[in-house]
Amino acid sequence: MTRIKKILDKLMLGKTDNVIVQLFRYFVVSGLSLVIDFCTLFLFTDLLRIHYLASSVLSYSIGLLINYYISVNWVFASRTYGDRRKEFTIFAAIGIAGLGINTLVMWVCTGLFSLYYLAARVISAAIGYTWKYVARRLILFRS
Repeated sequence: MTRIKKILDKLMLGKTDNVIVQLFRYFVVSGLSLVIDFCTLFLFTDLLRIHYLASSVLSYSIGLLINYYISVNWVFASRTYGDRRKEFTIFAAIGIAGLGINTLVMWVCTGLFSLYYLAARVISAAIGYTWKYVARRLILFRS
């Protein structure tokens, strides 16, 4: 049992520069952000009747803020920039590029191929989260 506890402690506790641990944590954070994104996307689109692309931008933005907060406090130990405003600006710029990817994939899947908008969001999430992890790891949180 202590071996499992050590593995879990390494995965879940403390700051780390271990890329595998960071990738695992980023996956967890991205999953949480995506659940919140999906819930708000559904709320905005189906309950508030906002167009799916506008809803997607709003829900994505909420997920971006949550992802930033948890990423800088739990996922990445090393920080390239000491100035949090500069760091968030770059984090958000990468996220905005991801938003462009998200919106394009949502439009192609839903607008052109008539895929249900939540299914399209799954596809856009897989593409977008890959882009954002690599970009953030290389630009903002390199060791």
